[in-house]
Amino acid sequence: MHKSLATLVGVTTMVSCMVDEPAVEELTPVSYPTTGSIERLDPRLDAIVPPDAVIEVLSEGHEWVEGPVWVPELQSILYSDIPNNAVYRWSEGEEASLWLQPAGFTGAIPREGESGSNGLALDAEGKLVLAQHGDRRLARMEAPWDAPASRFETLVGEYEGKRFNSPNDVAPRANGDLYFTDPPYGLQGGNEEKELDFQGVYRLAASGSLTLLTDELSRPNGIAFSPDQSILYVANSDGANQPVVMAYDVESDGGISNGRVFFESWGDGMAVDQEGNVYVTGPRGGVLIINADGEHLGTLLAPPRTSNATFGEDGSTLFVTANTRLVRIRLNVKGVGF
Repeated sequence: MHKSLATLVGVTTMVSCMVDEPAVEELTPVSYPTTGSIERLDPRLDAIVPPDAVIEVLSEGHEWVEGPVWVPELQSILYSDIPNNAVYRWSEGEEASLWLQPAGFTGAIPREGESGSNGLALDAEGKLVLAQHGDRRLARMEAPWDAPASRFETLVGEYEGKRFNSPNDVAPRANGDLYFTDPPYGLQGGNEEKELDFQGVYRLAASGSLTLLTDELSRPNGIAFSPDQSILYVANSDGANQPVVMAYDVESDGGISNGRVFFESWGDGMAVDQEGNVYVTGPRGGVLIINADGEHLGTLLAPPRTSNATFGEDGSTLFVTANTRLVRIRLNVKGVGF
């Protein structure tokens, strides 16, 4: 090859490689405002909450947020704004945005009360399940993740021919069963009939059969499983009359037994990490961290009020819905399922 041609080819090849090689973009970390504080009651909390951990405010300005769930397909948190009958989406580096509306009430005539969805969960197929206050049912969204729409399949809407009060929170089990609570918070007060004379905790089996597990709690609310799913936790949100977090053994047939007080405090939503620690929202405007033995190790204080929590991102981030805000804190432990 002629020397000048060889030189030209070499230069061209070098330029081509330089053009084809993708530029590496360095992302600037987003800085979020912080809030609240961490109350450390036991030295064992240090293994869970890093000494430099802070509570970050990711989104604010909502009316009342609840029921967060991490969606791997979206790499996002979805959460309910109940009064606005909507589900919002938050992703790292992006502002929260409206993702689904209506989310809990699909009727044509506007209603009063808490209309929207509350607890959100992913079923065994990875589809979105919503505890819908307004429609008084447990439903599954039929639309795909990349094109969300208010098209819902009713999973269950009544017990023994009577409509639910307002399904509140959902805990999926690995075998496809869905456990859920049904307090009356979504009813329209005197403008809507309460058909059941109790507040239940239910199991909807993967086969479609429905079982009432207990009707002994005045306001069953948050619900979650221990890491091996042998224990079911249910938080009662009746602080005045029955302030307890209950624990039940899960039997081989899916039923529950041996109900006992796990921790003496009212509670709202809950989350559980791989070590068996239980995170109970509500009391003192924060998140109680209680170990598997029922010992209170500390509190994540994010006033004025917290409603629910879930783990997401790499599994070590706890997301908390807190009144009008979505907040998070990075921990040393990972949530169940990660």
